[in-house]
Amino acid sequence: MKVSEILKVKGDILYTVTPNTSILDAIHTMVEKDIGSLVVMEYGTLVGMLSFREIMKTIDGNNGSVGDDTVRKHMDDHPITITPDTEVNEVRRIMLEKHARYVPIMDAKTVHGVISFYDVARAVLEAQSFENKMLKAYIRDWPAEGDE
Repeated sequence: MKVSEILKVKGDILYTVTPNTSILDAIHTMVEKDIGSLVVMEYGTLVGMLSFREIMKTIDGNNGSVGDDTVRKHMDDHPITITPDTEVNEVRRIMLEKHARYVPIMDAKTVHGVISFYDVARAVLEAQSFENKMLKAYIRDWPAEGDE
């Protein structure tokens, strides 16, 4: 299964902020949209990712306060990216090795979406469930000996 197949099911809604957005406004957007990450875009180009991980580091570094900084100061400015043609097993390996919960999907310089660890787990579970149903149907329809 490829990432493009997950995107077809998930949809391609992309929530973005600019690096100059206040960190507090970014948090409000994440809470309002019930999302765990934002794509940081500048002049139409991906320049970073902001997730709850970076926000928690910010709060920890500010002794419990969000602070008045912009997204630029706290974003991951070198996010791992994948392509729509990346196989899901490769995505799982990358996410586990790099401890990445959210990964932007890029085709050249175009961002097609973000895939989360949850999205990958759900897709794998659904694929396995479908395969199990097919195998069970096959086994039920197995010809008895002598029916050949």
